[in-house]
Amino acid sequence: MDFINRIKAWLQRPRGDHQRQPHKSIIGSRLNFLLWAVGILLLLLAARLFNLQVLNSGTYKAEVKRSDTSVQTNNVQRGMIYDSRGKVMVGNEAHQAITYTKGPNVSSDDIYKIANRLGRYVSVPDNRLTKRNEMDYYLADKSNLKEVEKHVHVSKDSTDTNATYNAALNYLAKHPSIYRLTASQKNKAKIYAAMSGAYSLSTTYIKESGVTSRELAQVGEHLNEMPGVKIGKSWSRNYPQGKDIQSLTGTVTTTKTGLPSDSVNSLLSQGYSRNDSVGRSYLEKEYQATLAGSKSQTEVTTSGGNVTKEVTKYAGKKGSNLVLSINSDLQKQVQSIIEKNYSSAGTSYSTGCYAVVMNPHTGAILAMAGIDRNPDTGKITADQIGAINHPIVMGSVVKGATIMGGLMSGVISPTNNTLTDQPIRLAGTSVKASWFNKSGGASMAISAPVALEVSSNSYMMQLAMKEAGFKYSPGEPLTMSTKAFTKLRYYFNMFGLGQKTGIDLPGEVSGFTGPSTRSHVGSALDLSYGNYDAYTVIQLAQYMSTIANGGYRMKPYVVQQIRGTNKNGELGKVEYTASPQVQQVIPASKEDFDVVHQGLYLVTHGSSPYVTAKKLGDAKPSISGKTGTAETFYKKTPTSTISFAGYSPSNNPQVVVALAIPDVTNENGGANINMARQIFEAYWKTVKSPKNYE
Repeated sequence: MDFINRIKAWLQRPRGDHQRQPHKSIIGSRLNFLLWAVGILLLLLAARLFNLQVLNSGTYKAEVKRSDTSVQTNNVQRGMIYDSRGKVMVGNEAHQAITYTKGPNVSSDDIYKIANRLGRYVSVPDNRLTKRNEMDYYLADKSNLKEVEKHVHVSKDSTDTNATYNAALNYLAKHPSIYRLTASQKNKAKIYAAMSGAYSLSTTYIKESGVTSRELAQVGEHLNEMPGVKIGKSWSRNYPQGKDIQSLTGTVTTTKTGLPSDSVNSLLSQGYSRNDSVGRSYLEKEYQATLAGSKSQTEVTTSGGNVTKEVTKYAGKKGSNLVLSINSDLQKQVQSIIEKNYSSAGTSYSTGCYAVVMNPHTGAILAMAGIDRNPDTGKITADQIGAINHPIVMGSVVKGATIMGGLMSGVISPTNNTLTDQPIRLAGTSVKASWFNKSGGASMAISAPVALEVSSNSYMMQLAMKEAGFKYSPGEPLTMSTKAFTKLRYYFNMFGLGQKTGIDLPGEVSGFTGPSTRSHVGSALDLSYGNYDAYTVIQLAQYMSTIANGGYRMKPYVVQQIRGTNKNGELGKVEYTASPQVQQVIPASKEDFDVVHQGLYLVTHGSSPYVTAKKLGDAKPSISGKTGTAETFYKKTPTSTISFAGYSPSNNPQVVVALAIPDVTNENGGANINMARQIFEAYWKTVKSPKNYE
């Protein structure tokens, strides 16, 4: 009441000229002024509330939520890769690690202080340190920055908010002696760079592996002095069956290398951070989403820029595991077999060797081996993936498809398929002949099976001319239509030669197709016996599998299952199982296939003096197949490619082996046949007992 009485007294007190005005008039004017002022203020307050609660309520609510609560994500253990029997081929090795989670509103000065303190306890020799990292660390010291700024000049009209800092960097770049760091400072600069590069509430590794017990103890003792620093775990890939398998399974990036440059934008859009570890190549890349799993999610509450509460909302899910169709023991043996036999082929100019072991009924790849060789240096490296991306002119090994094309086109039949092996003499071209009949002294009538047995080039060329509607006459010009290319490739493609097989690995190529113009029509004859187009070894395996199983072109695959992980760490629930996929049913009769089956059996068991793979005749279980030799060149040096594709047992095929060795100088050394025999033996010893197939 005393306060109100004072107000009344103030209102009633006369002021200057107002002493001459009536008392009530003075009070009324003052009350009106106050009422108007209060009214205007209330209107302004109402307008402000309307703006906050109606017009921009969503924006401010989102801002409050963003400021107060955020979600922090962390990586989980990557899925592993197993062989067909559950042996780990690619596993994970756990490491003690030092991590840093960047809080919201953390300044460069804060990071500088934390990095300097952490640098006292942890050494990070493996991290890269650039000149820019060194300069940033030097300038993070405010006294250094002020000193450098004295020497730089920035235009007052500059709109670049970082103009002064950039000028300071340019100055240091021109005067490197100014920021020369000690070894201790360089160590701290590496830590500072790693911390500065982290996103808000994202976790980065300061030291992923090799953390010593002393470092762990010292960091643990001072964690409360270094906000965001924690002791955690990291994982790296290990290879219990040997690192050679990396050229098939691929590799993963590290936090130092970050996301691959060729897919960084795509991965960022999927929620990955720039320093996440992801599949870099092959299976690791092809099945990245499966192997990566789901990141853990922690709800982080902040106040005034500090983390006040952390609640785990989702613990994350370890990546799913791949179970391959590959038998790791067979894989190692096949790799060893080709490496041991390779040099006997004369490899001065050779670019490598590749082999595939395949189940002809399902398309499952049981082994995929390979080596790459640099002819200039002689260096040899494992290269299993070369079986799908290295096109090779294979030679006579493809003649089974040529015979099948002749049967399906009707130019020969199972009961009428005898032609005369003779040199093919055409006007304007050099003589083309079989390897055993170059002069014509061994000309003879042969059937289709015998043509395979003795590897007759002449027989195949005559089929090509018949399919193109060209009637051969010695000495006449080759006026054959270019449709000869189309016809031959049409049938080759049916069996998988010259097109991608669709195997579940990235980077497969379709091969190489030679020119098919009128001026190249003579090359169609070379194509018929495998000395023109180039194919991959996986195509060779698919082609022979299609013949072995009686006409079903099966899609090859290496991932047999995708499975989760049990609590005990072992393989868990099956999430996916590969089903055999028939890509094409060959429109040919059993009688047609019998002709080729007979010929492939004669290649290894025939009695002709020209039989090409007699060394395989005593193998148990029996082997049917086809050898190949192509005339090739390494640069300008004449070389040969030797190859083989076949199946076993001959009367009930269970396995197909295909291999090729390009650019050798000893085509008669039998390296291809020796490799094939040893691979078949390894299969029967390692994968399946030959007892029921003798």
